[in-house]
Amino acid sequence: QLQYHAGLASGLLNQQSLKRSANQMGVSAKRRPKAQPTTLVLPPQYVDDVINRIDRMFPELSFQLSRPNGTSAMLLVTLGKVLKVIVVMRSLFIDRTIVKGYNENVYTEDGKLDIWSKSNYQVFQKVTDHATTALLHYQLPQMPDVVVRSFMTWLRSYVKLFQAPCQRCGKFLQDGLPPTWRDFRTLEAFHDTCRQ
Repeated sequence: QLQYHAGLASGLLNQQSLKRSANQMGVSAKRRPKAQPTTLVLPPQYVDDVINRIDRMFPELSFQLSRPNGTSAMLLVTLGKVLKVIVVMRSLFIDRTIVKGYNENVYTEDGKLDIWSKSNYQVFQKVTDHATTALLHYQLPQMPDVVVRSFMTWLRSYVKLFQAPCQRCGKFLQDGLPPTWRDFRTLEAFHDTCRQ
């Protein structure tokens, strides 16, 4: 039976063999046009309009948009009296997020948004890690405005960061931390160890 299946597999592989040599690949690669980079640069006015629409959609969130070096946007998002998020954007693509406590300083000494230092609190460091994971989850390069809206919807679920119990264990605290993970589809709260 093993010989029978090996014979079938051999027949299939021989039918589907790729007959390319290194020589042919070099020729075809020269004929093929080079792929253009797909970074989409949107006008700043369009980015501002998208942010304004999202601002109107979510009353719990307040936005402060700045452009310290031209086209790149820096967004300070305040969620109720819970946390502040610094969002670094290239056009409408979110590059980086830093989550800090509501009472923490988000500015450097020269008055610019501090995009490098992390929060002093472990809970907000965890939320920063989860926000980075969310950015990887919400990827849709063809519709960056949908990505920003989806990310802000996910971020809004942290409005009850210190009031929502874990959906798995039912506890408010585990190892001294509230449930910092939010499911990407249901937006339910989980502790880090309970979400697996």
